[in-house]
Amino acid sequence: MDTVEVLPRLHMFRFPIGQAYLWRDGADLTLIDAGDINAASAIEDGVRSLGLDPGHISRIVVTHGHCDHYGAAQELADRHGAEILAHRLDAAVIRGEEEIADPLLLDWELPLWEHARTVPPAPPTRVDRELSDGDELGFGQGARVVHSPGHTPGSIGIHLPHHGVLFTGDCVARADRVMLGVFNIDREQAVASFRRLAALEPATVCFGHGDPLTTDAAAAMLASADRDSGLQIEHG
Repeated sequence: MDTVEVLPRLHMFRFPIGQAYLWRDGADLTLIDAGDINAASAIEDGVRSLGLDPGHISRIVVTHGHCDHYGAAQELADRHGAEILAHRLDAAVIRGEEEIADPLLLDWELPLWEHARTVPPAPPTRVDRELSDGDELGFGQGARVVHSPGHTPGSIGIHLPHHGVLFTGDCVARADRVMLGVFNIDREQAVASFRRLAALEPATVCFGHGDPLTTDAAAAMLASADRDSGLQIEHG
């Protein structure tokens, strides 16, 4: 696992597939996603490498119900007394009560999907607080939920307007450019969510996959959302 500073109060933990983020409010820590089932110890080591105490992880916010994003959430929560938060529409999947719907794959996504399926399945994971659009999350001086369905029904972005930071989950990704995320259950809905996230005009964008964007982030998000919206119209 690599630990990358995004901002002085924000670090990324990068795994072979996917990543998680750590936000710091003084001693109080928040995890955005929690990697796969094998990530708990690496995340704890990453927190300690920053001179911080994993015992101060107060909450783990899960952006959506895919196992590379919540696999280690309950292990970490049980060890450190953290609360697990997720949108109400993905909560049953995370708890293991329902199966996640299969994505509608484009041809070029098929080999990526085969690789993604090598992530080990996550155990049933409790959700202590079910979220809805606009809910305040108790960190980052006013972090709020931005419901961003399409990748999954309960996908969320997390917006810290005071700091100009946006976590997109897997609605938006970054490879050689900013782009609509892959493996969407409803592509048209995902494009609309992308446009909604872009309209927030964040200064820093943290993706579920790909390196964070800290320069000209708002312009890149808006341009990419417009481009992908046009492609959706052409192919829809």
